[in-house]
Amino acid sequence: MTKTNNISKTERVIVYVDGFNLYFGMLEAGFEKLKWLNVKLLAKNLLKSNQKLIKIKYFTSRVSNNPDKQKRQTTFIEALEAFDIKVYYGHYQRDKIECHRCGHIWAYYNEKMTDVNIATQMIIDAYHNNYDMAMLISGDSDLVPPIKAIIENFNNKRVFVAFPPKRHNNSVALVAKGSLVIGRKKLADSQFKDEVIKKDGFILKKPDNWK
Repeated sequence: MTKTNNISKTERVIVYVDGFNLYFGMLEAGFEKLKWLNVKLLAKNLLKSNQKLIKIKYFTSRVSNNPDKQKRQTTFIEALEAFDIKVYYGHYQRDKIECHRCGHIWAYYNEKMTDVNIATQMIIDAYHNNYDMAMLISGDSDLVPPIKAIIENFNNKRVFVAFPPKRHNNSVALVAKGSLVIGRKKLADSQFKDEVIKKDGFILKKPDNWK
């Protein structure tokens, strides 16, 4: 065996984060106090010693139905951007549910385009040879087709899935080249400090509701 074979090749990793899938998985698991999440630190804590973090792409939609939630989301997104995380936006769409018995109508909001945006970026980055491994943080089964397409068309690429809490999905796990479920300790060990300083010097503070 040659010396070269004894040395593990460094694997370039780009992380793709489904923001709403992660957020609601954490809420369902009862991790409300861990929402001030340093996604870059989480990504690093999920990597192995022979892996190098190249970039993080975070996918979300701007909430529009609650001023307090909008303010907290803006603070969180600006904290992510302070750590050089690229944010991609879908649409937060207002829909309605009507009771056919009483005629009452309820408004509800649904996120659109996140899965399409994630799939597009994963395939573009594979085409341009920007990573060796794509780490997907999501349990959305709509991402099965792009995962399969990448694995089938790029022999030197693999997709690894880190499922958010309460978001494990067998159909996703079966097509991925490895998976795990993000536990509470990883999230707790990957929190921002209470204050995050932006590049312009502005100080972002952890929302009171998240303490």
